Amino acid sequence: MTNTLTNENSQLRNQLKLLLEQAHRNQQIMQRYQEFDLKFIGSNTFQELIDSVFDTLTEASELDVVTLSLIDPDAEIRRILTDLRIDVSDYPNLIFVEQDVDEITHPTRKPSIGPYSTMLHRRLFPDTVLKPNSVAVLPLIRRNMLIGWLSLGSLDPTRFTANMASDFLQHRASIVAICVENVINNERLQHIGLTDPLTGVNNRRYVERRLLEEVGRTQRHGYSLSSMYIDLDFFKKVNDNYGHQGGDEVLREVAARIKAELRLSDALGRFGGEEFVVLLIDAPLDAAVAVAERIRTSICNTPIALTTGKDLRTTVSIGVSTLKAISRKEETAAAAQQFLAKADQALYLAKQGGRNKVVSAE
Repeated sequence: MTNTLTNENSQLRNQLKLLLEQAHRNQQIMQRYQEFDLKFIGSNTFQELIDSVFDTLTEASELDVVTLSLIDPDAEIRRILTDLRIDVSDYPNLIFVEQDVDEITHPTRKPSIGPYSTMLHRRLFPDTVLKPNSVAVLPLIRRNMLIGWLSLGSLDPTRFTANMASDFLQHRASIVAICVENVINNERLQHIGLTDPLTGVNNRRYVERRLLEEVGRTQRHGYSLSSMYIDLDFFKKVNDNYGHQGGDEVLREVAARIKAELRLSDALGRFGGEEFVVLLIDAPLDAAVAVAERIRTSICNTPIALTTGKDLRTTVSIGVSTLKAISRKEETAAAAQQFLAKADQALYLAKQGGRNKVVSAE
């Protein structure tokens, strides 16, 4: 009898120990998820958000791969991110869905939990990421609209099974959906505030702010920074002969041709009227002049087709200046103003020299 009671007590103690250990593990898991929620909700920028998804969530949930797919058929989100200097190619786990949602083969509005299927999940786990053995595909829905999917993958084939309860995962997807929508809307508002509504390129406010940042970096690191001041030649005649609609079409096309010659790291902004300013990052004078010549050639060699059916030839004059290493003691704002003023002076010389020219401040 005594031995029986001793064995029962030992079994109870072992069971209690296991229960306490499980409770402790569950507490740690909940704590990790709470920390993740706080970090995710606190994301103010898209950069912070995707870092939280791919790093914090992966670690908190002990997953092997996480992808975030966003429905973006008109590439609006990608354009905003590009203008905000976020290179989406740096994030292979961030996927943009361009085609209609109806064409997607996997379930759209219900969680898909179970073994990985190439036919169902290949678009959510492309060749650039690790292929899991079991997955949980969670739809991101806001205001009854599908905005994307959060896809969780594990190499363990038993991690996600078809009979697994999805309530907790749906709760996680709801939080992610709210944060994704909030951050994208914030980035959209920032983008609108720094964008010229006519041409779609950055506005003067953005360029002036970026100019101070880049001059400050030049002071700290000593790389070359070049600028271009671009002005359309005889633009008043364009408005007089083709009306303001024709003038607007010319400005939009010229802005597009300038942007086509620039790198993602460069900055283009409409400074006012028919003037544009370009900042070429880590570009010496000879490289900047070469880019300016390409811009000038692309504009003057190909007529601009107006909606009226007429073809209009136009030219630009460009002034170029380069800022080399400057003393850290020099005031950044003053150095930036002088730097841009040199490009403006070079532009004046290009105008005086007959227009349709590139003139260097050097």
